[in-house]
Amino acid sequence: MKKKILFLCTGNSCRSQMAEGWTRQLKGDVLEAHSAGIEKHGMNPLAVKAMAEAGVDISGQHSKTVDELLVREFDYVVTLCGHASENCPFFPGRAKRRHAGFDDPPALAKGAASEEEALGHYRRVRDEIRTFVESLPEALEKEEGDG
Repeated sequence: MKKKILFLCTGNSCRSQMAEGWTRQLKGDVLEAHSAGIEKHGMNPLAVKAMAEAGVDISGQHSKTVDELLVREFDYVVTLCGHASENCPFFPGRAKRRHAGFDDPPALAKGAASEEEALGHYRRVRDEIRTFVESLPEALEKEEGDG
């Protein structure tokens, strides 16, 4: 049976969506991936574009809050930004809460002179998230601080 994993970020528009997409593609045989936000900001088009460049289509995913999730029991809840980690809702049951922080591409790209320059930030974070996902689920089992 697949372990259920939730990637949680502030707005569920970029990092958590990337993590869900990578997990579905790279670890779909062992993990059932979901993503949500503390708030709902909509899908970030540059995140969709950066993932498509890497061969992962997340255009069918949508931004949602934790309250909108159909699945309520998770094996792992992984926060991907500091705000989500600090404001993570309570998850009943056996969920192991972990934090794996990544830079925020939209914030990094604010001062970009062009879309291509902005995409550079998205690509870097996309690739960092891929490396993290490749270590799953084993990396989550090794961490301390269940709860």
